[in-house]
Order: sequence, then structure tokens, then C-alpha cells
Amino acid sequence: MTDKTTETAILAGGCFWCLEAVFLEVEGVSAAQSGYIGGHVEAPTYEEVCSGDTGHAEAVKIDFDPRQIGFAELLDIFFAIHDPTTPNRQGNDVGTQYRSAIFTTSPEQDAIARAKIEALAFEGEFDAPIVTEIEPAATFWPAEPYHANYFARNGAQPYCRIVVGPKVAKFRSAFAGRRKGN
Repeated sequence: MTDKTTETAILAGGCFWCLEAVFLEVEGVSAAQSGYIGGHVEAPTYEEVCSGDTGHAEAVKIDFDPRQIGFAELLDIFFAIHDPTTPNRQGNDVGTQYRSAIFTTSPEQDAIARAKIEALAFEGEFDAPIVTEIEPAATFWPAEPYHANYFARNGAQPYCRIVVGPKVAKFRSAFAGRRKGN
């Protein structure tokens, strides 16, 4: 284990509301913030990113305590709650902003991510090849404040019920021992 008390992971796997809702419940995670990364526009807005023209992915910046949960364990959750085999798509959300990507913050994270994808491919975990991109983290632009904790505040909204809710339920079922308070 490391002596660092906080590390950062940045993951993209479709709509950031889904990832944020799940990772906010993970033991050892102190923060999960929706935002944008990987594009060519400074300080993009949600509307600009949704256009697909900025090159950004909707992503979540996760601050975690590596003494409580490792980066590899975060990736286990990440790969369980989204489809890493569909390029630029998660369900009905289509466009480069919904790509599956891991934006690494250290060489160690890069090695862990590559090993995780290789292991999942070897194990035949998915019916199609994994297309998750791995690249060094660039500037992470926080999303507008109304995106923060979106699922908790808007759980009755149709998108949240149909898309976000099932991903949260899948996490709760598959990773019950990793939930805060357990």
C-alpha cells in the first residue's frame, strides 16, 4: 500500500451522472465530481460537450484513499457498470462524449489499467473487444454545479429511473461489501 492519503482517478463511461452516482457510494471515495476531459476547447459547457464537437468525454474525477480501496478495485466497479465494448456509445447515448476511457494520473495507473483490460480480454469477460481508451489525464473541467449529485436530487426523472438507477442497483448488488457504511 501507498503512504498517500488521497489519489485521483478520472473515468469516462457514458453519462457522468451514472458514474458519479455509483462512485459516491464507494467506501474509500471522498469525492466524485462530474466534468469534461480529453477535448480541445477551454472550459467547455455541457451544451458544447453534448454537441460532440469539443472532443471532450463526460467523465468523473474520483478522489479516493488508496489505503481503503485501490485503483484496480475502482476499475473493477467501472467495468461492471458500463459497456466498454461500444465505441462512443452507452445505450442510447451516442457520441464521442460518451466514450469509455481511463484518464490516468500516474504511470502506475496506466500500467494497472492496461493490465486490467488485458485480464478482462483474456478471461473473455465481454462478448466483444474492449474499446476503452487509456490516456494520460489532461485538464479536467468541472461540470456546471447543477450536475453535482444529480441522481440523488433527480432520481424520479425518467432518465435517472431508466438509465442511472439500474447501474446504481447493479453496483449495490455486485459490490455490496464496497459500499459506504457496510
